[in-house]
Amino acid sequence: MHLARTTALALAGLLTLVTPVPAAAAAPAAPRLPAPTGSHAVGVTSLHLKDASRGDPWVPAAKARELMISLWYPATGTRGRHQAPYVTPKESELLIKDAELPVAPDTLSKVRTHAFTDAVPAGRNRSLPLVVLSPGLGSPRSSLTSLAEELASRGNVVVGIDHTYESVATAFPDGRITTCVACENKDADFGQQVVRSRAADVSFVLDQLTGAKPKWRGAALIDRSRIGMAGQSVGGASSIGAMVSDKRIRAGVNLDGTTFAPIPERGLARPFLFMGSPTMHSPGGKDGSWGRDWKQLTGWKRWLVVTGAEHASFTDVPLLAEQLGIDLGFALTGARSVEITRTYVAAFFTRHLTGKPQPLLDKPSAQYPEVRFAG
Repeated sequence: MHLARTTALALAGLLTLVTPVPAAAAAPAAPRLPAPTGSHAVGVTSLHLKDASRGDPWVPAAKARELMISLWYPATGTRGRHQAPYVTPKESELLIKDAELPVAPDTLSKVRTHAFTDAVPAGRNRSLPLVVLSPGLGSPRSSLTSLAEELASRGNVVVGIDHTYESVATAFPDGRITTCVACENKDADFGQQVVRSRAADVSFVLDQLTGAKPKWRGAALIDRSRIGMAGQSVGGASSIGAMVSDKRIRAGVNLDGTTFAPIPERGLARPFLFMGSPTMHSPGGKDGSWGRDWKQLTGWKRWLVVTGAEHASFTDVPLLAEQLGIDLGFALTGARSVEITRTYVAAFFTRHLTGKPQPLLDKPSAQYPEVRFAG
């Protein structure tokens, strides 16, 4: 099966494989994400960025690479602010059409989040770590919203990137909607192409947020010496690619992504976390890329396998699907998979971006018996 349907089935593509439950069991019209557990209120804002130094890798006629990003951050002054939409109505329509879901076209735009649009950023200058999130192929940046809100509530700035033409739907401020041109690519080295392109996207975004003239009004809060990255599916693979090419990224997480671009022979000495599903990413599982790359990770590392998880379990997909009355057939519930993903990813970045010990990462936990230490 083509890469676009094997590594990127996170929000739209995966749901083409599910079976709706009977209409009588349909869930409420407005699904909601779980509240974040940190002590900070969360703000969110979106930015349109343009990299005029390079053309678009998927649409040659586009002479500049344009990106939409969302920034989640600790906030103050949320009174009177509106809770942010999960996606726009048009993005929802295209995602639902692509997935052939038996729900209203605007359903995903009504998902209840916990971040407040354009709330005032809170914190001291140069005090907050920055975490980059990269979604699976075909999926929008919103597919990792529950993780983003959790990390922001714990005192991080989080930037989610829509890698243009790699998502089923990306809305721009001028009304344009781009679709997943890359999903139709059949090149033998397509996986490596995506990883290279995303590494360039990430470096550009970091430049825009931490450079001399940052594009976000809260950029002064970011501690440029404490930057991490996590991603799901090919977004997770791109965490490695971005770390190899950009030394500003101190720590990385791959959530169930085949690593198409191997780590160079010199290795990667910065902290890294593999966290995946048992079918694909147990030692000896169907995908062997983690075993290959494990040997090249020469710094702090962990390899966690989550019993009952599937490829999309590390996104918002299972949680939203259950509330929409869609049976994915996963052994692990959406609420539990979100809790596990949030808890372990947050512990990883707390340990490696703030230096605070996290015993959860040292040995199996009775609180999370689903999580097995494979390395």
